[in-house]
Amino acid sequence: MSAIRLADSQPHVAKAPTIGVFATSDPRIDAESRQRCQNICAMTADILAGRVRLPDGSPVKVVWSPILIDGEKQADQVARQFEAEGVNILVGVPDTWAFPQLTLISLLAHFPKDIPLNLTCGNSGPKPGVVYVHAANGAVTQYGKLSHINVGTWPDTGANPQMTPATAEALVDWCYAAVTKVGLKGRRVVIFGHDSMGMETALMHVIPTRNLLGIEITRLDMKLLADMLAKQAYSVDERKALRAWLEAKSGGVELRDDADSARFDQSLAMYLIVRDVMADLNAVGGGFMSQLEWGSDPRGLPLPVADAMESLFNSTFDHNGPKPALPYATEADMQGLLTMLYFTWLSGGNPPLFMDFRKVWEPWEINAKAEELGLGAVGRDALWRQKGLVDGDNSGSASFNWASKPGASADECLRGVTFPLADPGYFPGGGNSVTFTSPGGIEGIAARLSYSAEQGLFSLLWDEACTVDLPAALAQAVANTSTPTWPHTWVVPKYATMGEYKQFAPANHFHMTWGLKPAVLEYWLDLANVLSLTPWQARPGYIEGVDRPQPLLHLLNGGELATKLKMAGR
Repeated sequence: MSAIRLADSQPHVAKAPTIGVFATSDPRIDAESRQRCQNICAMTADILAGRVRLPDGSPVKVVWSPILIDGEKQADQVARQFEAEGVNILVGVPDTWAFPQLTLISLLAHFPKDIPLNLTCGNSGPKPGVVYVHAANGAVTQYGKLSHINVGTWPDTGANPQMTPATAEALVDWCYAAVTKVGLKGRRVVIFGHDSMGMETALMHVIPTRNLLGIEITRLDMKLLADMLAKQAYSVDERKALRAWLEAKSGGVELRDDADSARFDQSLAMYLIVRDVMADLNAVGGGFMSQLEWGSDPRGLPLPVADAMESLFNSTFDHNGPKPALPYATEADMQGLLTMLYFTWLSGGNPPLFMDFRKVWEPWEINAKAEELGLGAVGRDALWRQKGLVDGDNSGSASFNWASKPGASADECLRGVTFPLADPGYFPGGGNSVTFTSPGGIEGIAARLSYSAEQGLFSLLWDEACTVDLPAALAQAVANTSTPTWPHTWVVPKYATMGEYKQFAPANHFHMTWGLKPAVLEYWLDLANVLSLTPWQARPGYIEGVDRPQPLLHLLNGGELATKLKMAGR
């Protein structure tokens, strides 16, 4: 027998998340109940196939097995089926009693210990799948396997029961976390430049990022980009089309002369070059150092700012039409990039916002400014008057989508975007910034990943948040206290006070994604073994219907911190 020679070429195909849905049972169960188990399995798989999507909008592959796992033999059979289909996420939907070691534990023996596992059941009495769920969850937890259970509701009787919307929603939430965990493992990001302006809070932490999160970091020197710009390693016709599109659709580009025009062209060419480099490397995100060497050090030859490039990557459209948001961090902020990358996947592709954690306006201060401007009773009951706000703004990485509300068209978004000349003090290389003011009423999660060498773990400081509108005069005054020609988003956290918010910030950047639910985030924090930080006095430890139930593994091992430290080998 000869060895098998594989093809000498292979197109890139990313390893896809694949959900395998299975059901356990007991060989003593009657035929009608066994058929009901199969129907529940099929029903669950169909729900997930229609609702769980990747950031590019494509559906996640979902398979299900009609073989009921009664014992070891059937566990082996289903494992072989799932392995052939590339299953890397497991969802069990038991409806009857079964024996954990003969069924679930035998199935799990075929897969890596860290494979995401969810057990969803109805709270049934006749042949209690819920009893099996608790028995199986307790069994696998005792030997250190993380699992999540979803004790929901479907009818106790009938051949074709349907799970309730709340049960389905909880399972879909978990699946987004599992798909993010599996889908990003082994993927890479591309960082141009080295340490982010010397900010230790933004270091690449190459080895922990690889070992803990499974993300690989390709590091390229900014000289490569400078050389490719000089060589015009891009389509000039496409650069012209990109510029014509921005000039036609945006609120305007500020240019004084031909030199400004040439610098704007260079900024747009950077997008085309980096886009192609990242596509060639199959990257899922990126970052660009810029300051200081690229555009701010007069000892060299300062080059134009990268703001337009970064905004285009973070947007869900460009001159060629709709596209997935490709999370991109200004100042090579690796932990900012990771925050945005995971949030985009967890939300099913929603665009991320990169911001400076700029001036925090406590309620007394924003109200005093309003009074100073003669606004008196204007917005007396407004959220910003009650809680204050954070002026979120940064010269780069501002997704164009955030110039309008979720669901707005590209044209609607770009109408609110202008491209003023970059501040020559900060950026002697010139070029154009991006600016807009985000509308109020956008809800999501604002957060920031951090790394601790002492703990050997990543953590996420987060809170639910929303954006607010300010009266025009107040908005201008607030913007003028920072940098008026940069994008501004007025952010109000849900639970944190402004005193807490400004004291506990883990870095000078923070990030927000709309449409991201706390439960989805918390499931991912469990699966990724990332610490969840919500040190806000007003936030309860568990909010039913909002938070995910804490996994049994945490409860049996002394809490989240103790468990995650143990799982990280600390």
